[in-house]
Amino acid sequence: MKALRDTWLVYSRAMKLNLKQPVWLVVMLIQPLYFLIFFAPLLDGLEGTPGFEAGAMETFVPGLIIMMALFGSTFVGFGLIAELRQGVIERMRVTPVSRVALLIGRTLSTVTTTVIQAFILVVLAALIGGLQIDWGGVFLMFGIIILTSFMLGALSYGVAMVLKSEDTLAPVLNTVVQPIMLLSGIMLPMALAPAWLQSVADFNPFYYAVEAARSLFAGDLGNDAVWQAAVFIGGLAVLLVWWASRKFARAVA
Repeated sequence: MKALRDTWLVYSRAMKLNLKQPVWLVVMLIQPLYFLIFFAPLLDGLEGTPGFEAGAMETFVPGLIIMMALFGSTFVGFGLIAELRQGVIERMRVTPVSRVALLIGRTLSTVTTTVIQAFILVVLAALIGGLQIDWGGVFLMFGIIILTSFMLGALSYGVAMVLKSEDTLAPVLNTVVQPIMLLSGIMLPMALAPAWLQSVADFNPFYYAVEAARSLFAGDLGNDAVWQAAVFIGGLAVLLVWWASRKFARAVA
């Protein structure tokens, strides 16, 4: 019970800080909206081609949501570094708050923000681009989004605790995020890629997250990509939360 209470306290604090600066919710939506308005229409002529059987917008938007989770959650560590510099983490040494709760609470606030943004994006895509929505599949897709955001948030916080420098964190995260994005089929389905590139993508867990999101969006709940994404992303989430929790525990021990 104490761990849950501590997690709620940390989560509440993080959400209050987010609500004090709601502009970030809008800012993080701007780039996906640019893609939705200026890039998605270019895909209309690809309907019916491999990877676009469900429709151009129905194929592109799930990948766009994963991209939003990818970028929105991966860079949250910058805020933690600022708190390290301001002595916030140092002051937590004298509190009885669970060290694991410090990580879980922060990460849950990141997940909450990502889910809100994803829901807004789905609604806007339906209004602007005529997106056809299978709400049952969409709500299940949010499970993939939650796992993805949770995993990346934990990773970002853990790496931030190790590096403790924005100047170092930025290139490290960019070096990791770029190939992950390109090999996940976010922008265009990997079905369009040559065989060797598809083989490389098979080792990218985010490829399965994107494929699962597209399958769920189309109402194909039994697609293998769904359970594959749940296993790979869920397993990585558990592993990274464990690793990041150890970094937090050592930092505020």
